[in-house]
Order: sequence, then C-alpha cells, then structure tokens
Amino acid sequence: MSPQRPNEALQKLGIHHPIIQGPFGGGLSTERLAAAVSNLGGLGSYGAYQLPPEELGRVADRIRALTDKPFALNLWVSDHDAGGDALSPEAFDRVYRLFEPYYRELGVEKPAMPERFHYRFEDQVEALLEARPPVFSFVFGVPSASILAECRRRGILTSGAATTLAEAEALDAAGVDLIVAAGFEAGGHRPSFLARAEDSLMGTLALTPLVADRVKVPVIAAGGIADGRGIRAALTLGAQAAQLGTAFLACEESGATDAHRELLFSDRAKHTTLTRAFTGRLARGMRNRWTEEMTSQQAAIAPFPIQSWFLSKLKPAAVKAGRTDLVSLWAGQATPNLRHRTVPTLMESLVKELVAS
Repeated sequence: MSPQRPNEALQKLGIHHPIIQGPFGGGLSTERLAAAVSNLGGLGSYGAYQLPPEELGRVADRIRALTDKPFALNLWVSDHDAGGDALSPEAFDRVYRLFEPYYRELGVEKPAMPERFHYRFEDQVEALLEARPPVFSFVFGVPSASILAECRRRGILTSGAATTLAEAEALDAAGVDLIVAAGFEAGGHRPSFLARAEDSLMGTLALTPLVADRVKVPVIAAGGIADGRGIRAALTLGAQAAQLGTAFLACEESGATDAHRELLFSDRAKHTTLTRAFTGRLARGMRNRWTEEMTSQQAAIAPFPIQSWFLSKLKPAAVKAGRTDLVSLWAGQATPNLRHRTVPTLMESLVKELVAS
C-alpha cells in the first residue's frame, strides 16, 4: 500500500510509492537499478539518450526480464545546441586544441571526426516507440504532436521536465501525462529549453507549487530531495510524487564507478557547481580539476554534443587510471544527506521516513 492517499500520478503510473528514480546518461543507468526500484514499488528509469537507436529495444527487453512492473526510458528531445550539429575540419581541430593536453597526459590519440556527434532524436524515439516502455520520459524540449499522439495510441505514458513555469505550461499545452518540476538543486543536467539554463535557475521549493497550481496534469518534484522528509515536503507543495537522482546514483546497482560512488559519501560532496565544462550544457556536479581549469576556458567550450563527444573519448582512459579529476562527478545539493548504498535499504528508509513525517 502507498504511504499516502492514492493520487492521480500513482494511479497513472501503476506504482505503490510516490518515488521515481531519476534517469542518468553516460553509462550511469543500468537495467538492474531501474528494475530494483520498480520491483520495490517506485518507478525505475533508464537514461538512454546516448544509446544507438537499435540498443533501446534491447535495454527495454533486459529490464522486462528483471521486472514485470512499470519503468521509464528517457531521451533528450534536443539532440544538439546551436552550432553543435556539424564542424568543418578546421573547426574540429580548434576544438581539439582545448582537449589536446589532457589527451596527451592520458596517452589518448586524437580521434577522427565523426559523421555525427550524436544520435538523432527522431531515430531514437522511433526505436523507443517500437520498444513500448510503460513510460517515455524526456528532457530538453517537447516532442512533436505526432510523437505524443503515437505514444497515446500505443499506451505509453509521457513525462516531460520543466525548469520554469513557462516550460511547464508548454508541456501541459502539448498534452503530456506528467510534468517534472526540476529545481536547480538537482545533480546532472539542467533540462531548460525555452531560455538559457543560467536564466532558468528556479529552486524546487519555489517551482513545485507554482507549476502544480497552474497545470492540469500531475506534477513530480525533483531537485534536492534525498530522503522521506523531502518527499513529504514535495507532496505538501502540491507534487504527487518526487524524483530522486543522486540518492539512487549512490547505490551499488547504478553504473557509477566505485570512485564516483565513494566521493558521494565524502566531504567533496559538500561542494557542487553548475558548469558547462563536461558536455556543453549546464549541469551540476562535484568540483574537480576539469571544472576548475575550464573556468578560464569558457569561450573555448564547445556546444553540445561536441564538447560531450570529445570528453567521451577521454573518459575510458581516465576511468581506467582512476582519474576522478578528469571525469564528470554528477551530484545534487542534497548529497551530504545520503546514507544508503543499496536500492532495498534506500527504498525501505524512504518509505518509513515518508510515513513518519
């Protein structure tokens, strides 16, 4: 049974608890994590924006092999920013110069310029529709009316993220089923799409009731929520569920490296920053050498997905060498409150705290 009165979000999603696991990209999502959350009454999610289209169906199949409960697949609607869809060979070399010292430091050769720096959203969403996940969650925009209509036809629920009231109203007008009110306290990317992310920095406490009072569909609060007290606060503010990211990222079922996971429980987690240094899009993570050295290189940071692509070629060598100073360490502002390292213990604690609060 749910620890709160039944609400529309729980009924739509077919889950028992108002707990949604935030989706992670960059290899941080796993089928095991999504299934574990879903099996315990929440909604597990898998961040699939970096996957080739043909892999989405296989991911959905692997999740279904681990759970018969609802789950979400997540994509990024906007697959590139201005100037991020193509480069001339000369421009490619200019971007490479920013990364060259780090490539040399780790013994990584200069990569060849690809035909595309990212998979097309249209190709990914076509594969997602074929996979028919129970929930299609998305960020960085609003899918076309035809895509949303096809989701309805196939019985796929849709959930979009908003960082401002204007974005929430755009999602509501488009007819999505649920809206995530994404406060700037959250770890990972700021999914703004109507204005610059730097101009859309609303906190969860302000954003959630603002959105809940003005849209027709259930609202999910996200950002700075790491325990049952936070979930209860979100419900009090008008949300019908809460989305937790970093709390689940810290669990052993996630795809985070052991080094990243340990840092989430260290004093380093007390200090996070918003930066475009890793992907070209604004995101919150722990400070490290990369964020500090890129502070003086703001003008050289390439737009998404070019910045992200160049760093992805460095990441395997950095991870292998244990170089947490040169990889993204996503973390939200509530990270110092983390206590649990497995999904079962985290879910048990969240539900107990929610009931008691």
